Amino acid sequence: MKNDVIALGELLIDFTQNGISQAGNWMMEANPGGAPCNVLAMLTKLGHKTAFLGQVGNDMFGKMLKDRVSAIGIDVSNLILSDEYNTTLAFVHTAPDGDRDFSFYRKTGADAFLKKESIKAEAFKNARIFHFGTLSMTNPVVNEATEFALERAKNAGLLISFDPNLRKPLWDSLEKAKERIWYGISVCNILKISEDELEFITGEKDIKKGISAIREKNKIPLITITMGKHGSASSYLGKDGSELFLEAETFSNVKTIDTTGAGDTFCACILHEILKNGYEDFSMERMGAMLRFANAASSLITTRKGALCVMPDQAEILKLIEAD
Repeated sequence: MKNDVIALGELLIDFTQNGISQAGNWMMEANPGGAPCNVLAMLTKLGHKTAFLGQVGNDMFGKMLKDRVSAIGIDVSNLILSDEYNTTLAFVHTAPDGDRDFSFYRKTGADAFLKKESIKAEAFKNARIFHFGTLSMTNPVVNEATEFALERAKNAGLLISFDPNLRKPLWDSLEKAKERIWYGISVCNILKISEDELEFITGEKDIKKGISAIREKNKIPLITITMGKHGSASSYLGKDGSELFLEAETFSNVKTIDTTGAGDTFCACILHEILKNGYEDFSMERMGAMLRFANAASSLITTRKGALCVMPDQAEILKLIEAD
């Protein structure tokens, strides 16, 4: 079966607070999550064929994740249920403005121990885009699997999409995290990065200067930057060396309760645009429409708890755009 996008990485449980018990204790809701699979969930909602490569535990959480992801329509034939490692858990603390902090339980998380021998070459046949992040490079085992998958994807002629999705607590060394982000940038065709991550790797607070710092090392044609409540930006480098740069405001007429998955939703919408209209010949008008659609979708996901199972559909996105 042909898949538009395949992704490799973490699939986990995001426990989010959902009320207080009569005894005064937090009640936690087990939301399926994990950035690469969030991206696939949004793409699937937009009508694309997707497949996930990864590993969860052969436990109650891993089985639930497999069932929920499959029910959404994502191909899980290359999802492994490990008898050796448990499913990774993340506990999400949400601030009043919807922003969040994570506490991870991943030292022996199944996704961190995915082996390259589990990556099948046929998974990349007839696909169009391979997507990954840095959580699949935090330790030697899964890092080797990621590099192996990237080699297979490049050999199959796929476009490579990269979103660092930096989670500092999961790295033994921030220098190692920075090095792996630069590695991801060196192999990708499509980069989605947050403004905080851009400053982390380049030292530049100014977005345009940060983009220039990346392109001094790697001439990535399409770079998109998420800026939280300040919206997003996009830079396209044409074959003639000319650059198009555009910033777009986010949508303020939504009630944000949880920003989990907003960047993943945005990233999926960028890939959706490329799948529909190709990777070349961007204009200011096309970039504007792309950013507006992606901003609307990522704004909508912040009005819901969790991400993977509650992605907005195209009708909701267009309704928000029309109402703005």
